[in-house]
Amino acid sequence: MATIDFGGVKETVVTRKEFPLSRARRVLKDETVAVIGYGVQGPAQALNMKDNGIRVIVGQSKKFPKDWDRAVADGWVPGKTLFDMEEACERGTIIELLVSDAAQRIVWPTIRKYLTPGKALYFSHGFSITYRKYTGVIPPKDVDVIMVAPKGSGLNVRRNFLSGAGINSSYAIFQDATGRAVERCLALGIAIGSGYLFPTTFEHETISDLVGERGVLMGALAGIMEAQYDVLRAHGHTPSEAFNETVEELTQSLIRLVDEKGMDWMFVNCSATAQRGALDWKPRFKKAVMPVFKELYQRVADGREARHVIRTCSQPGYAERVARELAAIRDSEMWRAGAAVRALRPREPARKISKKTKGVGGRTY
Repeated sequence: MATIDFGGVKETVVTRKEFPLSRARRVLKDETVAVIGYGVQGPAQALNMKDNGIRVIVGQSKKFPKDWDRAVADGWVPGKTLFDMEEACERGTIIELLVSDAAQRIVWPTIRKYLTPGKALYFSHGFSITYRKYTGVIPPKDVDVIMVAPKGSGLNVRRNFLSGAGINSSYAIFQDATGRAVERCLALGIAIGSGYLFPTTFEHETISDLVGERGVLMGALAGIMEAQYDVLRAHGHTPSEAFNETVEELTQSLIRLVDEKGMDWMFVNCSATAQRGALDWKPRFKKAVMPVFKELYQRVADGREARHVIRTCSQPGYAERVARELAAIRDSEMWRAGAAVRALRPREPARKISKKTKGVGGRTY
């Protein structure tokens, strides 16, 4: 393991150098990994492991023909590498439970029957274990319970794997029944294509994940974008101008600079006017949203958000409700403007830039 300084705090992480793929293959050589659920994370993790030489099978209910057909289209063969959920669980020595959080509590009685001594139960999110008194997901004591949680969507887990970049993941051990839980967990983390792995607990992963999704990663981001767009439109700015200044410039330019070298690097590469304004307004936005984040964290930590998710997602007609809510976002003026902007993006080949003309810093927009 490597010790890395994260902003003055040292943490121990696992990289591909300390735990190479060759070692992961040795650890998993006698295992059959049964990926249960071919929805969001399932396809990426199953395909990555397969490409890395791990013995993988997929368990998917035919009640969801879209996911079953997708698995077939991806090369999984019914009766050989693609089975119904029950048979996959019976065949697997490691059961990766990658159905949605809401579905896990529904399929758990079936999964539980196939957790014989020595097997491993794997998650990519700690929700069902952290809130087990609400979900009823209580594993038997004689199986390993482990987690590898990629910090990205299934789509990017696969894309980053194919590009060779990998995606960072956290890992945790809830239960070590065999004495091999850590080794199994790390091997799986490397096999699915993690760039590096950092330790956590099921509880910490769950809380940080739920806060992040409701906060900066999704909920807060969407809400802030809508607020800025609406204010610009209310003062006479066109949809194109409002969308470009709210979303397009962020996603196509500025956030890429943050990814490259950090927030200060993005500020350096903006005009003096933009830089000064951002530095002045950052504390005001932080002060405004801090109470919301404190409330959010408390609601996640005390289980109120979990109970709300379980209750709401279990209601009849929930899928139709979500479809309506997402359609309302898609059909709003802001995101219809976004579709028009994306359609206008140039599709010409990237130009080669002479090394003599490359600059450092300066205005980028």
